[in-house]
Amino acid sequence: MTFSPLLPVGMLVVVLGALALFAIVQYARAPKRPGSWHWLIRLGMVLLLFGLALRPGVPTNLQPPTASGDVDVYFVVDTTSSMAAEDYGPAGEPRLVGVRADIAEIASRLAGARFSLITFDAETVQRLPLTTDTSALVSGANALNQEVTIYSTGSSISAPAAYLAERLAGDAEQYPGRTRVLYYLGDGEQTVARAPDSFEPVGTFVDEGAVLGYGTASGGRMRQFNGYDDSEADRPYITWFSDGGMQDAVSRIDEVALQSIATELGVDYLHRDPAELIDQALVGITVGKVSAEREPVVDTPEFYWLFAIGFGMLALTEVGALAVALRDLRRLEGGGRAA
Repeated sequence: MTFSPLLPVGMLVVVLGALALFAIVQYARAPKRPGSWHWLIRLGMVLLLFGLALRPGVPTNLQPPTASGDVDVYFVVDTTSSMAAEDYGPAGEPRLVGVRADIAEIASRLAGARFSLITFDAETVQRLPLTTDTSALVSGANALNQEVTIYSTGSSISAPAAYLAERLAGDAEQYPGRTRVLYYLGDGEQTVARAPDSFEPVGTFVDEGAVLGYGTASGGRMRQFNGYDDSEADRPYITWFSDGGMQDAVSRIDEVALQSIATELGVDYLHRDPAELIDQALVGITVGKVSAEREPVVDTPEFYWLFAIGFGMLALTEVGALAVALRDLRRLEGGGRAA
């Protein structure tokens, strides 16, 4: 059992002890006097007040100490239509399937770190701020979809560069002692007319990480997405006008562009395939280990409210006694006037 007294215990003993002694003396002086039993109730109230003020509790739900991670991990995911291309793995699944699996695997291997999820297509959005809640991260990753097809205006592989530079600079200023790890997950396909911006300003704040590439040189077709969770098999493929007619659009990975991003960030580039392990993307990244000197997290529910309930019930008897006394006083006053 633990105690979290509202006031120093010595002060509680002196003040409430004096009140308890006073109640005992008053009762002892005339134990058979009408109404003297109220002093026993007042003594009980003092004792209950003492128990309430001590705020007793029982430690329960002992939890093991958590990792003292000093690592911030940023997942930056391309969610343009090309990431729906069906050329991931031998089954020809959408590239985002591989993205979701890799995020879950990396998060499980870096338990104790803080994670953030950022996506980019027509705009860059932080889907999840830095958190140690890996379940929230995995849920967010599993909910990722390609952008709505009718809103697609082409893709730029450097769309998140300016946002990341600002975001990481702010985090570096706020948390200077933490290691920042960045994973860029995309296919490197640049379809807008302008050349991509450099990621070098971002690389200034990146300590570790990797650029993870998805897709194949032969490419894959992409299904349309209207923003609803309809069956993927029922969606038509994205088409474009080519060679005098409408044909299914095909997206191909651009590993040269992805390698360029990796170089600017100062990290390695890895082509991802479900048959390959993610280990190389984790080389050199260590999360703070569990310290044996750290105290475990303890949940200590308090039950001072039990004393409060008892105190309130006894206080009601005092209110009743006061009401009776006032009634008798009025009767006496009324009798005096009548005389």
